[in-house]
Amino acid sequence: MVFTGDTLFIGDVGKTDLYGSGEASRLASNLYDSIFNKILPLGDKVILCPAHGEGSVCGGSIAKRELSTLGLERIQNPILQKIEKEEFVKYKVEEQLEFQPYFKKMEQYNLQGPPILQKLPTPEFLSPEKFKEEVEKGAVVIDTRMPYSFGGVHIKDTYSIWLGGVPSFAGLVLPYDKPILLVLEETEQLETAVRYLIRLGYNNTAGILNSGIAAWYIKALPIDNFNLISVHDLKSKLDKGEKIVILDVRDKKKWDKGHINGAKHIYVGHLKDKLDEVPKDWPVIVYCGTARSASLAASILKKNGYGKVYNVLGGMTAWKNAGYDVVK
Repeated sequence: MVFTGDTLFIGDVGKTDLYGSGEASRLASNLYDSIFNKILPLGDKVILCPAHGEGSVCGGSIAKRELSTLGLERIQNPILQKIEKEEFVKYKVEEQLEFQPYFKKMEQYNLQGPPILQKLPTPEFLSPEKFKEEVEKGAVVIDTRMPYSFGGVHIKDTYSIWLGGVPSFAGLVLPYDKPILLVLEETEQLETAVRYLIRLGYNNTAGILNSGIAAWYIKALPIDNFNLISVHDLKSKLDKGEKIVILDVRDKKKWDKGHINGAKHIYVGHLKDKLDEVPKDWPVIVYCGTARSASLAASILKKNGYGKVYNVLGGMTAWKNAGYDVVK
């Protein structure tokens, strides 16, 4: 077996843009040499052990497969079909991948060393009243429940990041200089959530809402929500010519592969800086691949005063499964 780090993934290869566009060509050339002249010659039967799997932002589209060999990658990895060095380098230089904001924090820790914590933070279990008090002092809240739960009821001005999406999406919106509070589906998920945040450099997880969202609304504290909509209802609105804004928040690579006709594209990680491009006077219908990152986008819109916000259940996956047209 071969441990390939961020050089060769299952179905993808590593990023070459982290030093800026001026270094991309040199890094892509080095990456080609590493893969084609050092790794692949080890033999087709060698088991591949990469540093990241599906969903990691360290690759453009890492495959869902958990196991692979160099032989499988040589045949199935689409980027390895670019066997001429010039073609490979050109592809990597022109590739447009998102640069995650927390990469800067990782760079700082790599150069200077991370804080020595000695143990995981132990967030305090907070009553609804105490939780509300901490929010009013400036703490930032993430709700890790699934989008269909968050859409139905949530604490006003909180971010929706489902638990499994914390490693990929929390770094897009959470600050490093404010306490972080959690709303969880189950208290047993606390250690997982804290570990995910620590690995992004967040050692400021200060509290968790004791007994979850139910404790909040039972105390008659203010709640918020947004609408959940099926792809069939969205299609009906389009057919009727209703005045709506359709917002696709997937990354550019997925957008280019196909999107709903008439949709506007803003990657979820850029949304909070591009709100001036999203009208407030029409309903905004947000979609992604399945509804999960769209829930984060919808929560960003609600946090910034958008009234009529919808999240498309099933997203582009459901849209395609329904047989509706996409454009490129």
